[in-house]
Amino acid sequence: MLATRFKCAGDPRGILLHYLSGLPVFLNDPTFPHDNLVTLAHCTAPRKMDGKRAERTKIYTHFESDYGAAPKVEMKLGQICTNLVPDFNCQKWVGFEGKIVGNPFLDICRSQVDVRVHGDCAALLQEMKGFHWMMSYGNYLRETGYALNKLGLELNNVSERKPV
Repeated sequence: MLATRFKCAGDPRGILLHYLSGLPVFLNDPTFPHDNLVTLAHCTAPRKMDGKRAERTKIYTHFESDYGAAPKVEMKLGQICTNLVPDFNCQKWVGFEGKIVGNPFLDICRSQVDVRVHGDCAALLQEMKGFHWMMSYGNYLRETGYALNKLGLELNNVSERKPV
């Protein structure tokens, strides 16, 4: 019952990660994970990912429409981050710890970050079912697993698995 209500309440992955971390979260679209690296991007992102310091930002047009304004937030290199990947039903979640290793400028959404996957990238690729991921600074996988367990949901933490 509780898991069903949680599934339908706004954006559960962002709400949960924000309240666990106490920090802003970056809703993003992933690219294809490869070589333990994944690029995450969206045409909007918080500037104060650590809750205090504004990251360097440039303003461009929205990528797909070439209209309006969209920030390109340069996230902190070397920063450890939590990444949550729920399936479309928000019943089975994948999570991993990563490290920000780049802020590329590819022909995709404006705010872009390269994240080194700490864990089994092949398992991540196999298990990722949703297209909107959530990222926050810091590692909150233990807290996420605890909270999801209380809701009757599962967290597949691919950072606990060694690559095959």
